[in-house]
Amino acid sequence: MKLTVKSLSAAIIASTMMFPAVSAADEWPTETIELIVSYGAGGSTDTTARKIADILSSQTGESIVVQNFPGAGGTLGTTKAAGAPNDGNTLFLGQISSHGIAPAIYTSLQYDPVDSFEPIGRVYSVPNVLVVPASSPADTYEELLELAKSEKLTFASSGVGSSVHLSGELFKANTGLDIVHVPYKGSGEAIPALLGAQVDMMFDNAPSAIKHIQSGAVKALAVTTAERSPQLPDVPTIQEVGGASMSDFEVQAWFGMFAPKGISDEKVAEINKALNAVFETDDFRDFAVSRAATIDGGSPEDLRAHVANELAKWNDVVNTAGIPKK
Repeated sequence: MKLTVKSLSAAIIASTMMFPAVSAADEWPTETIELIVSYGAGGSTDTTARKIADILSSQTGESIVVQNFPGAGGTLGTTKAAGAPNDGNTLFLGQISSHGIAPAIYTSLQYDPVDSFEPIGRVYSVPNVLVVPASSPADTYEELLELAKSEKLTFASSGVGSSVHLSGELFKANTGLDIVHVPYKGSGEAIPALLGAQVDMMFDNAPSAIKHIQSGAVKALAVTTAERSPQLPDVPTIQEVGGASMSDFEVQAWFGMFAPKGISDEKVAEINKALNAVFETDDFRDFAVSRAATIDGGSPEDLRAHVANELAKWNDVVNTAGIPKK
């Protein structure tokens, strides 16, 4: 038996009235809700989707199944989600790539980030951290800039088009510094290169960077968010230390929940309410802290506006950097 999206809202309401969620689930027929992820099992998108699904299931008694469709830089799963039925029983955990960077790089996407999806709500955002090897002569952001003016520096990334890569390109564009991009095949190659000082710097994702910062293997010079990270309170933001050219510098690896276009406004509101209820749990809050993430939440309109801003930002960065279209 499957559970309708309508029962999502009903179960949440029932729980606030101090009735067990299971009794609410017994009152309606059930339909399995499919949550599509465009990357493989074990990655950050997958683990986030599974945490949301687990909490929703425990709160409502619903069957929510995470389906992984990796491939083609994440565009395969996104296309799959875009073409799914719009009855509310298919959801998609999108992110900075699917609804920000990929549309700026790929010229033949089989989906439109705006016209193919209905935004449900933001999930959370994760900063990148500007890090250098422990052996680097630069101990501060300012010292790194001075070093870059006198030497030809390199920065690593986990691949062309990643948020790690484009953080570096945005940094180059704003500072006017000619720093050479060295792309690797994933963070599994990029991080060892940084630790071994084969490259001079990297904008690493916070969950990955923190353990190396704490061990002393790298030095953190700045975070890419507008506010300091609670997990790295002593590390300034680039906006703080970057001067006028960096006054609006902000990069976050973000996640948002979407549904295929055409879903009813009523169902969007129901799912949004249930999603925001997840964010109120200690379970999800602890999960977010473990990933150095800031929970966003909010309305469908908040996510819609965020996507519009991200599409414009990364299109400009890709064009300015001269990154080849695919």
